[in-house]
Amino acid sequence: MKILRIKDNQGFYTITGDEYIPIDKVGKNDLLALVELALGDDFEIDSYSDDILSHQSHQIIYKSISEKLLDLNQRKDEFKDESERLYLEEYEKYKAVSSS
Repeated sequence: MKILRIKDNQGFYTITGDEYIPIDKVGKNDLLALVELALGDDFEIDSYSDDILSHQSHQIIYKSISEKLLDLNQRKDEFKDESERLYLEEYEKYKAVSSS
């Protein structure tokens, strides 16, 4: 699903895939939902371009959000591996106790 898009020289985002909202209206709950979507497999955004986005506030917000979501999406396997390592030791302890 394309969660960030550029249309008519403005940036937009969507959480549901149905309704696109101007990027300058994004709130903290929306950002959290976008992060969750960026960690999924069906993640797509329009590439940032100063030439296409003429609205200055949209440029700043869209560029910042898109860079962070792209980085997060590219590093999602790293985060998953790190979280699995974090709990592996406790899992092994629990497994040893429960099999006794």
